[in-house]
Amino acid sequence: MPPPPTGPQAPTAPTGPTGPASVDRALAILDAVADADRPLGAKALARTLGCALSTVYHLTGPLIARGHLARTPEGYVPGPRVPALHRAYQRHHGLGGGPVAELLGHLRRTAGAEAYFTAYRDGTITVVDTTAPLTDTGHPFTPGPEARAHATAHGKALLAELPRAARRRYLDDHGMARFTDRTITSPERFEAELARVRERGFAVSVGEADPAYTCLATTLPPPPPDPSGTAHGGAPAPGAVLALSLSLPTGDFRRRHGELRAALARAVPLFTAVIPTPRP
Repeated sequence: MPPPPTGPQAPTAPTGPTGPASVDRALAILDAVADADRPLGAKALARTLGCALSTVYHLTGPLIARGHLARTPEGYVPGPRVPALHRAYQRHHGLGGGPVAELLGHLRRTAGAEAYFTAYRDGTITVVDTTAPLTDTGHPFTPGPEARAHATAHGKALLAELPRAARRRYLDDHGMARFTDRTITSPERFEAELARVRERGFAVSVGEADPAYTCLATTLPPPPPDPSGTAHGGAPAPGAVLALSLSLPTGDFRRRHGELRAALARAVPLFTAVIPTPRP
């Protein structure tokens, strides 16, 4: 008996590099606006995306309505929904929130340097929170995915804690680009650097990601065993590794590195008390 006839298939939506073209372009708009150091006009977005001006207006309308973008006289800027998304990221991944922000502020005041809270999870390193003003584009370390982990102190500290295989996968996926003449781009030299990080208990990047800035970092230790065998409420998912770091102008680092190390050492137990940190 022949199979029943089937109707015509629904047309397939055109796709972009990572999904339907309209979705991919809308996300590209968000990325472009977020990465810009000033408001972006519609014409600039059209040039960046390689699309018609009408497409930009068509896609930005819903983004503005949902609060992901805002339109100012100078151009498009991130919208009021963005901070809530960042807080949701922190909440869902067990990566801080109120207590962490308060402790980062305390660390900033006691150290006299900008403070950062970073995390490794599932092959990604992220700057979760920072005391550096988001409007100050002079600071090279901003919240979001960290693409220069091999050149930053927090990246070195986090990668030093990973099993070698996981670390090799990370470097294979993200590469070891050169940002300054101090950047380590050799895997062998980098492994030797991470051995020193593990030996000293802290990592330093002297102008390796940005020649004007030096950073110092240490990871948070794992929590003590829980006799009940249950997970601590609010802990990051298994596989997360967390770090604290400080950054300051490179010219100020050599005379202040001792007090910065001491400030980080004093901060670690305070953070550990509010954020238990399971290891991979």
